[in-house]
Formats: sequence, C-alpha cells, structure tokens
Amino acid sequence: MTNTVEVEIPLFIKINSADNTAIIVNTSGLKEGTEFSCGLTLTEFVPQGHKVALVDIHPNEEIVRYGEVIGYARDFIRKGSWIRESLIVMPTSPEMDSLPIATKVSKVTPLEDEYTFLGYRNADGSVGTKNILGITTSVQCVTGVLEFAVKKIKQELLPAFSNVDDVVALTHSYGCGVAIDAPDAVIPIRTIQNLAKHPNFGGEVMIIGLGCEKLVPSRLNDGKEDDNILSLQDEDGFIKMIESIVAMAEERLQKLNERKREVCSVSDLVIGVQCGGSDAFSGVTANPAVGYATDLLVRAGATVLFSEVTEVRDGIHMLTPRAETQEVGEALIREMKWYDDYLNKGRVDRSANTTPGNKSGGLANIVEKSLGSIVKSGTTPIVDVLAPGEKACKKGLVFAATPASDFVCGTLQLASGIHLQVFTTGRGTPYNLSVAPVMKVSTRNSLQEQWHDLIDVNAGKIATGEATIEEVGWEIFNEILEIASGTKETWADKWGIQNDLALFNPAPIT
Repeated sequence: MTNTVEVEIPLFIKINSADNTAIIVNTSGLKEGTEFSCGLTLTEFVPQGHKVALVDIHPNEEIVRYGEVIGYARDFIRKGSWIRESLIVMPTSPEMDSLPIATKVSKVTPLEDEYTFLGYRNADGSVGTKNILGITTSVQCVTGVLEFAVKKIKQELLPAFSNVDDVVALTHSYGCGVAIDAPDAVIPIRTIQNLAKHPNFGGEVMIIGLGCEKLVPSRLNDGKEDDNILSLQDEDGFIKMIESIVAMAEERLQKLNERKREVCSVSDLVIGVQCGGSDAFSGVTANPAVGYATDLLVRAGATVLFSEVTEVRDGIHMLTPRAETQEVGEALIREMKWYDDYLNKGRVDRSANTTPGNKSGGLANIVEKSLGSIVKSGTTPIVDVLAPGEKACKKGLVFAATPASDFVCGTLQLASGIHLQVFTTGRGTPYNLSVAPVMKVSTRNSLQEQWHDLIDVNAGKIATGEATIEEVGWEIFNEILEIASGTKETWADKWGIQNDLALFNPAPIT
C-alpha cells in the first residue's frame, strides 16, 4: 500500500483589478517561498486572511483593496510580503459636504416568481413570524420580580397553550435616575416603545412598572392607561405581585393561543443584516452572499435593514449615490454627522471600532472593514433612513442608524421591527435575540467545521470555489423563508441561546 499526501493548492483572492493586495485563502496560512500559479512568490509567511503585496509598494503610496484606498504605505513593502497593520497609515474619512446624492439609482426588477411564508397576521395588518407573549418593563427595578414570574409562567402555564412559542421579558436598565427630557433621551424611550409593539407579540404585550419611575408606564402604551399595565407599588407584597402578573399573563396567553399561521407575502417581512466578529473574508464571501439575498428580498417586496454607522461611515461615498432621493441622501449624511459628533464628545476616533479579533482575522483598519461591511446592503436603492430605534415603514432597502455593537444594533433593529437577523461572522459568536432569530453565516469553511452546531449557512465555500455568491445568496433567501414559516430553527434558537437587550442611551444619567 502506498501512502499519498494531498498537497493543498496555494490560493489568494484579489477582489478588484485595481487592487495591489490580495488575501491568503489557505487555512494554515502559507510559508515563505510559496509560489502561486500567476508567478507570485511569498517572501515570508502570511497567515490566512491577511494581505500579501502583489507589487512593490513604496512609502506613501496607496494600498488598495476592493478598488478603494484602505491606507498608505508607512515603509517600503516588497512584492510577496505580508502587509501588516503596522505598515499601513489610515486615510482620512470621506468629506460629507460635497458627496454625490441619488446619482446611481438602479431600477428594482421584481422576481418572476411570487414567494410566500407562513406567518401570523395581526389586527393592525402587521405579520408575526413567532407567537410570543411579550412582557416589557418601564424601569429596571422590577426586573427581578418579573423574571421570577416569567419562570413560573413558563413552568405552570405555557405547556397548556401549545400555539404560543415563548414568554419573553423585555428587561432593560432604563427608567430611573435618567434625564428623561434631555434631547437624546428620545432614543432609548422610542426603542422601548417600539420593542413593545413588535409584531411577534400579536398586540398582547404586558407592561410591568414600579410606580415612581421617570419613564411612566403609560408612555409605553401610547399614553393610554389600560388593563395591560401593572405597577408593583400597588400590590400587597411579593406573592400578590407574582399572582397578579401570572393572572394577567394567562388572559393574554388564551388570546395568543388562538393565532394561526397563514400564507403571507414576502413583502410582509422585515429582515435585518449585521456582521460581528468580522475578518478579511467577510467582504469576500458572507457579506456579498448576504448582499445578493438582500437584493432578492427587496425584489420580492420585503424590507431589509442594514446598520452600524461606524462600519459604513468610511464608505459613505459609495452609499449616497444609491439614495433614492435627495432627501434620503441628506438623511444618510445627517446620521453620519450625528455619530461623528457623538464620538468626538467622547474623544474617541473611528479607529477604536476595529477589534483585536478583526485584526487577527486580517482586517487592518476601519476603512477596510467598512468596505467589506457595506456589501451586505446589496445593490438596490436606499429608500429610507431611520434614526436609532425608529420603526421601519417603507418597503425596500433601509439604512437604520445604530452603533456597531452587536447587542445594541440587534436591540435597535428589533425595535425597528425585524423578524429575523442575518448575521455574518468570521471569528464566530453565539449571539442571539429572544424575539427574533439570528441566522449565522460563516465567512470561512474552517469556522463552519469548528462550530458545526452554531453556523446556519456556510459562505466559506465561495472562497474555495465550491459555490458561487449567487448560490449561497439563494440558500440564505430560502432559509429565511423556512425560519419565518416556523418549519426550521436556527441553531441558536434550537439551543435556547438568548442575549440581553442593550439600549443605546446617549443622554445623561442624573
């Protein structure tokens, strides 16, 4: 018997013909002396996902990836060498006072076939993809009592209501000791208000307050004093608090249990896209595939939200031309400027965004990260811009302004009404939302192999030529419809993983 050793073909990926860099595909990186079929020879070891110089780059010359300048050479960079982060001087952010607006607005061609899913139609015309009893709070003080009550409801009541998926406590750290009338307080307040109106709650949300908080419960109920509000200071002791919460929950569980799935149009869906634990493959595999799925969803009539201000700021010049109108373009710029000012107040520059994990995965700076991030938005026109926590009200591609933090972005997109979040990752994260599932899309084959029971779709096969961007895009699109219909679970939902809600509160705390 003859033993044979399979030799791995050295591979790199160059995105644009103008690029003078490429990233290494091979899982273990490639050693010095490795020769590619094009004739390029490595002068040193280069790790997977990190950049190799395709030509000699002299000091102060442009370093180009995605056809865009991601920095300037600090020193001479030899052809075939590893372009380390320390060799790159980051360029300045694009100026926003003279950006082109609405100059590249493409036409949206509807899909030939009509696509549907099975959802829960609500009285207000909205559609849910889950059937959940939501219990929100007006202040953090009540969280402990509510969590005790929810545990009791799940154990003693929920099994009797087979059509109800879950009972979820929408807890947060707001409501007391806050500057409730400060201008920026509108952000956390409308976020909490819109979370309570999520279509997966079927209009049966409960509100638990304390009684002395600044965020009075009626503000979460459109100003109405209704039978869905309970203040703990009105109750006679702890046991009575729990009994009252459980009794209120039972009434609503009975109503929710009557909801039935019916055929709904894809145009009823609101999908969020986000990335976290990004690496150099994010903008090559997972994000382009998600971008293709985004286009499919928009063409089918759905609403798609993309977000993360600091991860689009350095690519804003590529987005304003896609604004459907002058007004939309100006709104994009408004949100970028607001966030620039917000960071300046904290004396934090944009370079703070790129994490150690991003850099280990080959991303040198926020410019490179942004160029790969915005690909998730696809190619269709941007039809609307939402300030943080605003509800989506237009069909098509929408920019929902949020910080880049996974948890804060997820909470704000949830308040905007997403039914599902498509989340791309190169480094890996088990993050999930209790109200809407988070579908994980891996950028690399090795991550899917390592996290085989957490990754839902593997886009890494694009890098190795086993699948095309279009094929993975359709896979994501079809998986969204299955999850929305309740016929398939994400891995994170299967394991019951749930992250806490994280409000964005730029207003003062008193």
